[in-house]
Amino acid sequence: MPAKTDLIILGSGVAGLTAALTASLAGLRCVVLEHTSGIGGTSARSSGTVWVPGNMYMRDAGIEDAELAARYVGTLVGNRGPEPMWRRFLEVAPRMQQDLAERARIDFRPFKTAPDYRQDVEGAASGWRPLEPLPYDGRKLGAMFDKLALPIPELMLFGKLMITRAEAQSLLKADRSIGSALLGLRLLGRYAVDRLKYRRGTRLVLGNALVARLLAACLENGVSVFTDVSVSGLVQENDRITGVSIGNIDQSIIADKGVVMAGGGYPSSAAWRDRELPKPVAEFSPAAPGCVGSTIALARKVGAVLGTSGIDNALWFPSSVMTRQDGSKAVYPHIVLDRAKPGSIIVNQSGNRFVNEAVSYHEFVRGMYRANGTETCIPAWMICSRNFIAKYGLGLIRPRTPFLGKYIKSGYLIEGGSLSELADKTGMPVDALEQTVAHFNAMAKNGKDQDFGRGETIYDRSNGDATHIPNPCLGVIENGPFYAVKLYPTPLGTSRGLATDTQSRVLDDTGNPIDGLYACGNDMQSAFGGEYPGAGAQLGQAMTFAWIAAHHAAGQEI
Repeated sequence: MPAKTDLIILGSGVAGLTAALTASLAGLRCVVLEHTSGIGGTSARSSGTVWVPGNMYMRDAGIEDAELAARYVGTLVGNRGPEPMWRRFLEVAPRMQQDLAERARIDFRPFKTAPDYRQDVEGAASGWRPLEPLPYDGRKLGAMFDKLALPIPELMLFGKLMITRAEAQSLLKADRSIGSALLGLRLLGRYAVDRLKYRRGTRLVLGNALVARLLAACLENGVSVFTDVSVSGLVQENDRITGVSIGNIDQSIIADKGVVMAGGGYPSSAAWRDRELPKPVAEFSPAAPGCVGSTIALARKVGAVLGTSGIDNALWFPSSVMTRQDGSKAVYPHIVLDRAKPGSIIVNQSGNRFVNEAVSYHEFVRGMYRANGTETCIPAWMICSRNFIAKYGLGLIRPRTPFLGKYIKSGYLIEGGSLSELADKTGMPVDALEQTVAHFNAMAKNGKDQDFGRGETIYDRSNGDATHIPNPCLGVIENGPFYAVKLYPTPLGTSRGLATDTQSRVLDDTGNPIDGLYACGNDMQSAFGGEYPGAGAQLGQAMTFAWIAAHHAAGQEI
């Protein structure tokens, strides 16, 4: 490792790599230090979607978005976050996205039919704001491909082949669609060739593709990236951050332009979760294991302060959990593939519904916590029939899975020949569960959820089954056997982080910036005050404030 550079970035997720790439394009020498053995952090196991209102694709299509986006974000955030921060995001995000596309080939395509999450808020869009990363050929990374962090294995075919959500839906029709069959053959053919040389498939999509593309651009522009580096402290001289101390080799690296904190927050730290998240404290997280708040702790030692504590300080997924054969935990996020589909229901330990099952993952978990004060909703139970699993899957269980024995034996899946038997096995009151399902079935037949409004927004319906009428999100639950899985609140990211100004500079307890210290991603206090406006809101914010930090470090205030 060099003894001297211009800018040091701690963390190799999308935030860190964006900061490094942007700074290198501005002419700075950059070093990325990752404390784990893999590059990409939680970004590498995410969908890779980036939320950018007013993006270049919208402008090219003649869609004016500035006023609507400001109305939406401003109303959603309210007084939970300072207005200058979210306005800064809306101003800069489109510029960031276009700049990196034009100068570094960081390419996306718009999700034209992906609605914002809070359709009850004025200014919510029906699509275009979320951007999907284009597939990337991992072979282009050469030896660095093996250093790319793996996605969650259960989200890949055979545990090693990546596919998008759209491809997964297409493959389900491979026995009756020539196009889907050909897609399957192409994917499997490429995978078979890959496995002759690589530990997994090299066709990368989702977050892995975005991280790989950013990493390749960084390497092309002279950025040095190191893994397994333990940073023990920040070097401070004359009230300015001038570098870092490397604990495992007793060395310091001096950085003339400062240090960027991009460690991914603290969703994987039990101690941080206990201090910052609501009770009962989440026991599991689908985030990368290295997101333990270590970079935030380093900044705190030199006088940095955290932002204001919010509603819950987390960005949530409801997840089911199963123990793998090696004893590790598979934490599977129930994002869009099953909760909104017709023929399922989610109830608390008393056998009662408590929230619209089709709302966004973030709002669903918030619903768990709100209702938990009255009846035990943590964990909750997702219930369906065998037909539902065959058609849509259920958590870790893919559609058309012929045998469920291993899931039942492991305790992941609870089976009951009748609702009363299922209630007995899950500890719910039999009468309550039977009454809840009967009431739900009556509403499903009429296509109207009079209790929670499931299926009434375009966001709900976008994740339902468009072929099911009259409501794509409502279907009866009948004809056992019946099945249940536990859903837990799990933080994918954290929203309380280091307080910064609109230049991404970290602030001290007097509200003044600490010279030479920047933060972005989940190490930074959420510009949205902990709210989750749409798909890719975390990564959109991460890339935007990383871009801002790099420009400021290079003396190019924007």
